[in-house]
Amino acid sequence: MFLRCRARRVDNKHISAYNSAVRRKPGQLLPLETAICVCAANLRRNGTFEFHGYEIAKRLGDESDSRLLTAYGTLYRALGRLEAMGLLQSQWEDPHIPARENRPGRRIYTLTAAGETAAQEARKTAAAAKKAPKRAVRRPVPA
Repeated sequence: MFLRCRARRVDNKHISAYNSAVRRKPGQLLPLETAICVCAANLRRNGTFEFHGYEIAKRLGDESDSRLLTAYGTLYRALGRLEAMGLLQSQWEDPHIPARENRPGRRIYTLTAAGETAAQEARKTAAAAKKAPKRAVRRPVPA
């Protein structure tokens, strides 16, 4: 006796990892995206106007919480989203440089004016959060 089963199509749209159109408020950045903008603004302030992915990953690990970069490709997806939002611009470096140094080519990123504005707003938000009084924790009163 054979049981007949109908193959059902699995619907994973409710899981954000399987849904490419993750909803977020317009203009809202994820914590990693904010950290990238702030880190790029710090590099810019120190005279480094261009950076590559590995360089920003090292800086993020040194400056902020390294747990932001949890999986392979997390950083590069975030860099792509920031570029699509207009906060970063990128281009491939001159092919003669990696050939001369015997290494793969790098994608070079620069922070745009909009990215600088986003970094300034992130700093203001962080400063306001530090100044804000902490909320008191309510504990239930025994009856």
